[in-house]
Amino acid sequence: MAVTMAEITKLRKLTGAGMMDCKNALNDAEGDFDKAVKIIREKGQAVAAKRSDREASEGCVLVKVDGGFGAILALKCETDFVAKNEEFVKLTQDILDLAVANKCQTIEEINALPLGDVTVAQAVIDRSGITGEKMELDGYQVLEGVSIAAYNHQNKNFLCTMVALNEVVDAHVGRDIAMQVAAMNPIAVNEAGVPEAVVKQEMQVAIDKTKVEQVQKAVEAALKKAGFNLYISENEEHLNEGIMKGSITEAQAEEIRQLKAKVAEEKAANMPEAMIEKIAQGRLNKFYKESCLLNQEYIQDGSKTVAEYLKSISKDLTVTGFRRFTLRAE
Repeated sequence: MAVTMAEITKLRKLTGAGMMDCKNALNDAEGDFDKAVKIIREKGQAVAAKRSDREASEGCVLVKVDGGFGAILALKCETDFVAKNEEFVKLTQDILDLAVANKCQTIEEINALPLGDVTVAQAVIDRSGITGEKMELDGYQVLEGVSIAAYNHQNKNFLCTMVALNEVVDAHVGRDIAMQVAAMNPIAVNEAGVPEAVVKQEMQVAIDKTKVEQVQKAVEAALKKAGFNLYISENEEHLNEGIMKGSITEAQAEEIRQLKAKVAEEKAANMPEAMIEKIAQGRLNKFYKESCLLNQEYIQDGSKTVAEYLKSISKDLTVTGFRRFTLRAE
């Protein structure tokens, strides 16, 4: 039987599939709409299964706030071309709207929600069948608080943030802090929020780095005292270069090697632990300044920290939480 344009258009509106897919489905179903819809959805399931091992690294990231509840959601796909498609963006927004309206806490809850005459999970599969790309929900994050501000970086749908404040303030204040989170990528609100494992790791790195520096200073001081050129003494490559140019002899090169090894061993065995701890603590404090939101320099005014900026708005104003999700490697 002949398929009319009106029937194709009707099926396209119902499923979101392309014109040719709708025409072929109607022909295969001999005009039966229910069968045609089933054919299109089965195609989506087949595509999803076929491409399950592909990497979905592109996509659309959106953020929405409703009262004291906010959420970030990413619908991932394989290519930037699909990610920018209006219908793909609309599907992401529709799913996010549902998630926020139902105050969902997990992707599993979202997948089970009804979207039209199917579940969200099925709607994603259906869209996968239309585009021919793997798709998956990812990066779902929620935030609750007295006042929540959201930010979609450059409105390009690849990096979104949310910030919760303990007081209701002008919208631009929260948005500026959300922009801070986007730009500076903090790991915690303040020192107390940094995981203990991270603190221990950073402290150990700081201690190790300080010890290496102390050994290096002792070695350089000994080389200078012995009258050796620090550039030539720096490494084997420079030693060989010095020998080739006649700046030092083989015997002097060996003397440098032995002096460096001897001083390094002695210094490592007699390290001033109190001083090492003090320097390492200074490095850890620098880590807090760079990695904790309230301690960071405020990007809109480098003379203030974020905490100081907030106190200039209201003496008790502070951040109670934040969320950040991006598709880009950092």
